Amino acid sequence: MIKRTLMFLLGAALAISAASVVSAAGRPGSAQTSSTAAKKKKVAAKSKKKAKTKGQTAPDPDRIREIQTALQKDGSYEGEPNGKWDSATMDAMRKYQDKNGLNPTGKIDAPSLNKLGLGSGTAGKGAPVPATTSSATPKAPTDPSEK
Repeated sequence: MIKRTLMFLLGAALAISAASVVSAAGRPGSAQTSSTAAKKKKVAAKSKKKAKTKGQTAPDPDRIREIQTALQKDGSYEGEPNGKWDSATMDAMRKYQDKNGLNPTGKIDAPSLNKLGLGSGTAGKGAPVPATTSSATPKAPTDPSEK
């Protein structure tokens, strides 16, 4: 009977001490609440997305007009260049690409622009490769008779 009484008192003491901790957690300004708030802020800061670097943008109307003019000279585009990438322009690009052995997607790509004479010489060729350097000193002859 004494063991049961002691266990009961010990359990009651633990329950009381736990209740005070739990009730303190709900009060503003308590240590546990501020640490929880700090954790939430830290998680929120991590979850913010980083600004994306700007990639390739759509061509402006002047560039589209330039492409349409080149397609018109080739005979693939009919009509007046209007600076809009519409279905007629896509069809003309597809027709030009097919006629020149390119993948007929109707989209602007480096090989198509190069064929039209509007691209850069290095566009679509792959990653830059460092130039090889040649040594300025001549090699010594290996054959003794060459001296």
